[in-house]
Amino acid sequence: MDLTKTLKQAVASGRAIADNPGMILDLGRAVAGSLFSRSTYAPPAAVEFSREFEHRFGTAAHTSANPADVLRVALDFARYSDWFAMHTDWPHGAPPSTGLTVGDTFTEAVRIMGTPARIDWTVTHYSVSPHGGHSSFALEGTGPMGVVVGLWIAVSAEDSGGSEVSVSGGFLSDALKGPMASMVTGTLQTSTAESVERLVGVVEGASSVAAEIPTATTRPKPAGPRPDPIPHAPSGTVVDAWAPVIVGVGQVVNRPADGDPLADPIALAVRSIREALSNSESDASLLNQRVSVAAVPSTSWVYGGRQAGILADELGIDAAALVQSAPLGGDGPQRLISDAAQAISDGLVDVAIVAGAESFASTSHAQRTSVPFDWERAGGEQARVIGSERQGNNAAEDAVGLLAPVYMYALMETALRGKLGATVAAHTASISALWSRFSEVARGNPHAWLPRHFSAEEIATPTANNRPLSSPYPKLMTANLTVDLGAGLVLCSAAAAQAAGVPPEQWVFVHAGAHADEEWFVSERSDLASAPAIGAAGRAALAHTGIGIGQVSHVDLYSCFPFAVQAAAAELGLSLDRQLTQTGGLTFAGAPLNNYSTHGVAALVESLRRDPGSYGLATALGWYATKHAIGVYSTTPPRRRFQQIDAGLRMNRPRPRQALAGYSGDATIESFTVAYDAAGTPDALIVSALTADGARALARTTDPELVRRGVDEDLLGAPITLGESMRIGPAGSSAAARALVDATPAGQEPLTVEWDGPLCVITLNRPEVRNAVDLALALAIEKAIDSFEADPQGRVAILRGAGGDFCTGMDLKAAAAGQFPLTAGRGLLGLTARPPAKPIIAAVDGYALAGGCELALACDLIVAAEDASFGLPEAKRGLVAAAGGVLRLAQRLPRAVALELAYTGEPMSASRLHALGLINRVAPPGQTLDAARELALQIAGNAPLSIALSKEIVDSHADWTPGEAFERQGEIASAASYSDDAAEGVRAFNERRAPEWTGR
Repeated sequence: MDLTKTLKQAVASGRAIADNPGMILDLGRAVAGSLFSRSTYAPPAAVEFSREFEHRFGTAAHTSANPADVLRVALDFARYSDWFAMHTDWPHGAPPSTGLTVGDTFTEAVRIMGTPARIDWTVTHYSVSPHGGHSSFALEGTGPMGVVVGLWIAVSAEDSGGSEVSVSGGFLSDALKGPMASMVTGTLQTSTAESVERLVGVVEGASSVAAEIPTATTRPKPAGPRPDPIPHAPSGTVVDAWAPVIVGVGQVVNRPADGDPLADPIALAVRSIREALSNSESDASLLNQRVSVAAVPSTSWVYGGRQAGILADELGIDAAALVQSAPLGGDGPQRLISDAAQAISDGLVDVAIVAGAESFASTSHAQRTSVPFDWERAGGEQARVIGSERQGNNAAEDAVGLLAPVYMYALMETALRGKLGATVAAHTASISALWSRFSEVARGNPHAWLPRHFSAEEIATPTANNRPLSSPYPKLMTANLTVDLGAGLVLCSAAAAQAAGVPPEQWVFVHAGAHADEEWFVSERSDLASAPAIGAAGRAALAHTGIGIGQVSHVDLYSCFPFAVQAAAAELGLSLDRQLTQTGGLTFAGAPLNNYSTHGVAALVESLRRDPGSYGLATALGWYATKHAIGVYSTTPPRRRFQQIDAGLRMNRPRPRQALAGYSGDATIESFTVAYDAAGTPDALIVSALTADGARALARTTDPELVRRGVDEDLLGAPITLGESMRIGPAGSSAAARALVDATPAGQEPLTVEWDGPLCVITLNRPEVRNAVDLALALAIEKAIDSFEADPQGRVAILRGAGGDFCTGMDLKAAAAGQFPLTAGRGLLGLTARPPAKPIIAAVDGYALAGGCELALACDLIVAAEDASFGLPEAKRGLVAAAGGVLRLAQRLPRAVALELAYTGEPMSASRLHALGLINRVAPPGQTLDAARELALQIAGNAPLSIALSKEIVDSHADWTPGEAFERQGEIASAASYSDDAAEGVRAFNERRAPEWTGR
C-alpha cells in the first residue's frame, strides 16, 4: 500500500489541521494496522540521524540472501519501483548505484494515496562493508510544505549465512500533532513494512509486486423460489417476504475525558450492534439464519480488509458474507445499506448487519495522558469491497494546496455565494443561521458529541475557540473529527423479521437506494456551485419509491460543511428553512469520518417509528461532494421491490473544464478562499479563475497585500493576471462572477446520451466535421457504452450521428497531430474492438465511411436511410480497414461484395446492402431514428437473458464443428431454461399480462 494521502493533506493544510483535526472529512486511507503503538517505535541504536525526529517508524526482516546481494538491490536506485512502496520516479535521473558519498543530493517523485509529491534527499550517512558485514546508509530530506523526513537502510550478516535487512525512518513537522501524527506515523509504518517485504522478495527472486488482497467473499445463492407474501398488520396488507426492513438501530457515545474507558472502533461497533439487536425486540433466532456483516472502515485504527471479518468474529457469527465500503468516503454507510437491502431482496441473505465506529477521542486522550494501548486484533477474513477508491485530487489541485476538505468546500461555498448573488455578510449570516438550527437538533440528540445550542452570532464570530480556518468557514462550520462514536443497523427480510418475533411496528422498509458521482475532480466540474449528481440520485430513488420530495417528512442531509447541505437541498427541492438533519450534523453530533451516515439513518429510523406512515430520506457523500448515495425509508410497505440504482449511468453531465495550474495570462475570478494558520492569521489566498476559452486556472499566493484583499474585499468577478506574479484588478461582484460562469461554458459535448426507458440513444455530436472521431469522442463513446452495459434497466442502445451524417471515420487532422482515437477498454473509435454484450443498433443517415462504416459494423443491427452510403476508402489512402471493417464485411457479405468494397474504396448504397442482408431495415431520409426505436422496442420487450444467450450462440457458432454445434448451443441455451425469466414468461402468458423481466 502506498503512503496515505493523510500526510500530504495534513502538511499542506498547515497548523490549522494540527489544532483542529475535526475539520477533516476524508483523511485518506490511514493506517493498515495499529497507530499509537507504532508511533512509539524504537529504532535500533545504530540509527543516528542528524536531527531528532519526533515520530519514528521502521521494521526488519530476515532473508536467506547474503548481505552483498541485498545491498546490491538496496543501492540500485533504478530498481526502487520494484520494492519501495511510495516511489514513482527520479525526475532528474536515478542516483548512481556506486560511488555514493555523504552530501550527494537528488530528488525523488513519490505517490501519496495516488497523489504525486517530491522529496529532496541528501545523503547524510554512508558506510558499506566490502566483506559483507554491517552496511548502512541514510537519506534525509524535505517533502511537501516543509515536512522533514529521514530514511535509514541497513543490512547485516547473520550467523546462519543469511542477512537481516531493516528500514527505519522518522519525520518532523509543526503541522502534525496529536491524533494526526499517530495516523501518519502508522501509515508510514505500513508503507515501510510493505517495502521491506518487497525488498526481500526481489533479492530472493520472488515477484516484486506485493501480494494482492484475497478475492472477495462469494455471496450465497438464493434459497429457492421467492416465498409467498406475508401479512403486515400495521398497514393491513401483505408484503413481499423478501422485502428488506431495518429492525434495529444502535448508537454509542464514549467520552474518555469524562472517565469512560479507552475504546477501539471494533469495541464501539460491537456495542452498537448489540444495542441494535436489543432495539429490534427480536428473539435469539434472528442471527441463526444466513447473515451478512458489513463494516464501514475506520481510520482512527485501521484493520485493512479484515474489519468486517473481525466484527463477525466478535459477534460470534460464523460463515457470514463479508463486505466493506471503500477505505475513504462518507457515502460508504448508505452504499452498504443499499447493498445489504439488495442482497435481502434477491434472497441471498436473511439478515444483514451494518456497523462502523471511530475512536479519535480515545486516541487523543491516550496521547495527552501518556497512556499506552494496543488495539491490534488477529483474525478476520477479507471482505468484498464496494465503492470507489479513486484518489480525490488532480495535479492542478495538488499544486495550489487544495488537499483538505475545508479549503475545497470553502472554494465551492464562495462559488455558491456568487450563484446566489449574495454579499459576504448576507451569505455568512445565512449559513450561520442554518448551522445554528442544526445545533438545536443536536441539543436534543442523546448521542450527539456536542449537545448544545449555538446562536448564529456565536457560529459566525471568530474567537479563540472558533478561529477562522478557510473563508468563509470558522471552526464551528466544519466537521468535528475528535469523537468516539459508533453506530449499527440490523436489516433483515420481512419473513426473517416475522420468524424472529420482531414486532411489525418496529419495521422500517428500505424502499430504494441510489448513488451517483459528480465529475470526479472539483476543478474539472463545469460549475463549482452545483452538485447535479445528488439530484440525479435523489430523483432516481424517489421515482422508484413512487413519491415526490413533497411527501418526504423526515430528512438527514450530509452536513460536513454548509455547502454540502445547500447543494443537496437545491438539487432535491428542499427548503433550507425546514429541518434537514436528524442528528445535528457533523459539527455538533460529531463526524466519525466514514461512518456518520450510519448515525444519520439510525436517527431517521427512530423518527419514522414515531411518525408511522411517513417517509424519510438520507443522503451521504464522500470526498469533496464527489460521490453520493441516497436512501428512502418508511414504515409503509413499498409498492415495488427494492432496487439499488446507479443513477450516474443515466446522468447527463456538462462537459468538464480543463483544469490548469501554472497558467500565465488573463482570467476572471469565479471563486476564492483565504486560508488561515493556527493562530487565526490569514496565510494564503487561493483563487479559481476562468479563462476566455472556459478553462479553469487555479492559483495560490502568500503575497501579504493580495491575501489582505482576499480578507477585506469581495474578489468575485475581479480580473486577474496569472504568471510569475499575480495581479488582481478592482473588486468585481457576485453577479459578474456568475455571469462569467454562464457565459464561458466548457464547450460543446462531442457526444450526447438520452435515455427513454430501456432504450439508450447515443448521438455522435461533431456535425461540423461530419462526426469524425477524435480521441475525446472515442473516450465519450466508450464511456457511454460502458454505462449502457452496466445499467440493469438498459436493454438496447441506438448509435447515430448528428447533422445528417452518421460518421466519416477517424479525425485525420487530430491523428496527424498524434491524437489517435484509441481507448484502453474498447479499442479504436471507442467501440470496434469490444462492442457491448447487449444489443446495439446503428441508425445511419448520410455517410458511414471508413471508421464510420466500421462503427456501424460493430453494431448488431443496422437501420439505414434509403439514400445512405457505406464504404471503406482506406485503400485510397494506403491503409486497411483494420478496426473490424474488412473482417466484419467478410463475415456478413458474399466474398466478392466484401472484396469490391475493400478493393475499390467506393461507397455502396444502403438499398444494395439491404438486399444483400447487411442492413436490417431501410427508412425514408430523416426517419431512421424512429425506425431504429421501433426495432429496439421490439427487442426490449423480450427477456434480456434470452437475448444475451442468443447473441452468444450467433457470435460463437463459427468456431464450432457440425458435430458439436447442437451440443454447444444447448449448453448455452440451458441457462435460460431454468431461469427466473423463463418462469415469469410462463406466468405472464397464463395471466395474460406483459412479463416483468429480471435478466436472471
